[in-house]
Amino acid sequence: MKKTALTALLLCAGMALTGCSSSSQSSSTTSTASETASSTATAADPAAKSEGVMTYQEYVDADLDTEVTIEAYVQAKQSWWEDKATIYAEDPDGAYFIYNANVSEDLYNELSDGAKIKVKGFKTEWSGEVEIAEGAEVEVIEGETWKATPVDVTDLLGNEEELIKHQNQLVDFKGLTVEPAAEGSDAAYLYNYDGSGEEGDDLYFNVSKDGNTYTFVVESYLTNQDTDVYKAVKNLKVGDVIDCEGFLYWYEGANPHIISVTVVE
Repeated sequence: MKKTALTALLLCAGMALTGCSSSSQSSSTTSTASETASSTATAADPAAKSEGVMTYQEYVDADLDTEVTIEAYVQAKQSWWEDKATIYAEDPDGAYFIYNANVSEDLYNELSDGAKIKVKGFKTEWSGEVEIAEGAEVEVIEGETWKATPVDVTDLLGNEEELIKHQNQLVDFKGLTVEPAAEGSDAAYLYNYDGSGEEGDDLYFNVSKDGNTYTFVVESYLTNQDTDVYKAVKNLKVGDVIDCEGFLYWYEGANPHIISVTVVE
């Protein structure tokens, strides 16, 4: 079970997974063209850092459970609940997963896509996912915006040593073949990783490339049942060839949170 679900269960005892208040990003089923990790931006230098703020490499090099201060740009808001927000953020050098930061509802509403933020908290790791831990402080920096262009990492599938270097970035996968969601089944997706869920829960689906199979997920807090990507995955058929876009979350291996699916064959 993924951590967001565990946290939600603690916060919302007796409620269904989707019963908790959350804000989800709408997603298009048409993937954006990806060439490099460049951007469209109003920031003069989106990689520049204020005094006392770490570069992405300094963040990578920092020990776990030590305090970090970073600046980055909001790429997606995954959820908000009782003044706690989970956010994907990125700069031109790398990406950050900010888990259950201290964010009021008013501040959460200010966190538009591309907004620049300063985050102070502790670097931690959970089942391979490196993140800024619960309780971080977030500040909006006015006047600059930047949106990442997805990086095509298709050729890195199966090479986790290289793939993990793109952890939490906005990425593309091209030319994947939809495989059965479970052995002996002709279904293209499952509700939850084990098929135990229902409409509104996470969607898990398998894809293959070069003879190897990988599991992707539509994270219901990030893209709920009303989004285009959720509906697109429910319409997939085994054998479809698809392009995907998503955030390269990590859970005991690559566990991409997909935000766009396009059937190409």
